[in-house]
Amino acid sequence: MPNCYVVTGAAGFIGSHIAERLLRDGQGVRVVDNLLTGKQAHLDYLKSLNGDLTITIGSIIDLDTLSKLFRGVDYVIHQAALPSVPRSVADPLETNAHCVDGTLKVLIAARDADVKRVVYAASSSAYGDQPGASKNEGMSPAPISPYGAAKLTGEFYAKAFYHSYGLETVSLRFFNVFGPRQNPDSTYAAAIPKFIRLMLNGERPPVYGDGTQSRDFTYIDNVVHGVLLACTAAAVGGEVINLASGGRVLINDLVDKLNNLLDTDLPPAYVPQRPGDILHSRADISKARDLLAYEPVVGFDEGLRRTVAWFRQQYRHSGTG
Repeated sequence: MPNCYVVTGAAGFIGSHIAERLLRDGQGVRVVDNLLTGKQAHLDYLKSLNGDLTITIGSIIDLDTLSKLFRGVDYVIHQAALPSVPRSVADPLETNAHCVDGTLKVLIAARDADVKRVVYAASSSAYGDQPGASKNEGMSPAPISPYGAAKLTGEFYAKAFYHSYGLETVSLRFFNVFGPRQNPDSTYAAAIPKFIRLMLNGERPPVYGDGTQSRDFTYIDNVVHGVLLACTAAAVGGEVINLASGGRVLINDLVDKLNNLLDTDLPPAYVPQRPGDILHSRADISKARDLLAYEPVVGFDEGLRRTVAWFRQQYRHSGTG
């Protein structure tokens, strides 16, 4: 018998992919998004799948909206947030309202609706810029941006609700997720979609610093896979778990790989490093392997190839590029 899931932030990049997978699997899906950073086009795409879908345009800051939406729900996958480190540096109060107050209200509504589990989209930004070959969950958190601090606060609330109320929660720390449907146009766009968009237009990609900083770029299918495992895995209540590929790609190498895939020769345009940016971010995913039986299902190079192919197709349809 199908379960019923709520996906908050389903008009966003990651949330829309999670909701799509659930619908394709025949599950009941209720989504909520205020479209502050999400796209109506993502919701329209979900509608086109003709699954058991209910869409609510509203904010997670509105507890009444959440309370109605969560009735009779089995699992809540909490993706809604105000993403972006630079945006949080510019306006920490706005980030706190969405990432902290909103998460607290999601947890309250889930507790009151007696849902089975909340899977919370945490962030690798909780680690800050700590040294070491990879980041593991045993490290003391050390966020260096308001966004990192806000997402970490959400983890603490999730764990507290597990211990105080018995609400099953799992916090998954995502690392640099990328893939089709990611927004390349935002001021706060992630590196991969932004670079692809610029390079398709013959423009050099801007690289903050000297390009030797590294990221654990994680293709979207791996995140969806891990999130769904976390919904039903046994004995993971209150846990914080890295969800990534466990790899390491230098930004300069990313540009080289994109040049190869796009058949371009565009060197990086180096610009000063931004406040709050982290130099190196790589996940130790051994805990995800142990507790979730998680393994990445798509490698970085294949994920990058699929992402470039998707953007090229979008450009062909739009007549640009």
